[in-house]
Amino acid sequence: MSAARQALVLDASLALSWALPDEASAYCDDVLDKVAVSGAVVPGLWTHEMANGLLMAQRRGRLTTAQRMAFVEQLLHLAIEVEISNARSVLDGQVALAERYALTAYDAAYLDLALRRGFPLATQDKAMKVAARKAGVVLVER
Repeated sequence: MSAARQALVLDASLALSWALPDEASAYCDDVLDKVAVSGAVVPGLWTHEMANGLLMAQRRGRLTTAQRMAFVEQLLHLAIEVEISNARSVLDGQVALAERYALTAYDAAYLDLALRRGFPLATQDKAMKVAARKAGVVLVER
């Protein structure tokens, strides 16, 4: 697979920005275009993070129920592979990464996935960007 058509690891906070106009950016739009063409892979916790982020946005009046539901339908049409990790890989491997790079266990799941799959990481999170660079993970840039 060529680099231009390679899937990427997609951070939930970036994907949530697609639903929230006040968080829109050219970078987020570019990542959406890349996912539409080449797909993405996400850790299993991504679906929970997305659901919670959308629910919180709705409760705070940033989205209506109809907007949330419409966004979910659009999201489900993208080629996003959800990888389920076993307990050992999370409790041993991902925690070790979190310790090594001063990340949350949640963020370490994305870094772990990018490292194992050799895919670039799409994130706006500063700590994850620093950790990715230190770990040798390519970041999706604009």
